[in-house]
Amino acid sequence: MRQAAHNPAQDPAEGPVGPPCQDAEPRRGRPRSAAVERAILDAVLQLLETGETLDGLSIERIARTAGVGKATIYRRWSGKEELFVDVLRDIEPADPAVSGTAGLDDLRIMLESMRTRSLAQRTSTLLHNVFVQMKKHPRLWTEYQTTVLGPRRAAMLAAVQRAVDAGELRGDLDVELMNDLFLGPMLVRTVHRPEAPLPEDLVDRIISALLQGLAPRSPKAQVTAVEPTAAPV
Repeated sequence: MRQAAHNPAQDPAEGPVGPPCQDAEPRRGRPRSAAVERAILDAVLQLLETGETLDGLSIERIARTAGVGKATIYRRWSGKEELFVDVLRDIEPADPAVSGTAGLDDLRIMLESMRTRSLAQRTSTLLHNVFVQMKKHPRLWTEYQTTVLGPRRAAMLAAVQRAVDAGELRGDLDVELMNDLFLGPMLVRTVHRPEAPLPEDLVDRIISALLQGLAPRSPKAQVTAVEPTAAPV
C-alpha cells in the first residue's frame, strides 16, 4: 500500500520548507512544491486503498491525511473531482512514446499500450476501484474523456492519417472509421469483456485481420485425383 508522507514539505505559501539555500536566486510569485502535491496524491490513494469512495472523500480529510491545509489543495484543484482525475492519471502507466512520423508502427505501439494498461487494471484492485468510481460520476467521466482519452484518440487518428499518407492504408475511406475499426476490437476485449484473454500477439492479430479483410479467400484450385480404371475380369 502506498503511504502518504507523514511530514511532507510545507507549501511555500504556508511556511518555509527548510533552511534557505545560500546560492539560490530569489523567486517571484508563489512556487508550487512537488513534495506537497505528491503528498496530496498519495493521501487520496491511501484513502482509496482502504475502500473509501469518492462520495465519502472530503477535502478536509484528504488535507488531514496529507498533512497540509485545505487551502493548499484548493490552490491546485478546484475540488475533489478535478483532484481525482489527476490521481487517475498519476497511477496510470505513461502514454507510450511514438515516432510521430510512422503510421502503422505508431498505431501498433498505442494499441499495445491499451492492452498492457488493461492487464494492469485487471490485476490491481485499486485501479479497478478507481475506474468504477470514475464512471459513477458523469461530470468526472466527461473530464477524464476530455483530458485523457481525447488526446489519446487524437494521437491514434494522426497515426492512421500518417498510414494513409504513406500508402499503408486505403485513402478512400474515412479516417475516423478506420481508427474505430482498429480501436474497436481492443475496447471490446478490455472494457466490454473483462474476462476475455489479452494475449501478447493480440495487436498484431487485429492489425493483420483488418489489413487482410474478413471476406473469405478464393479457394485454391483443387486437383481431383482420378481413380485407376479397374481391369476387366
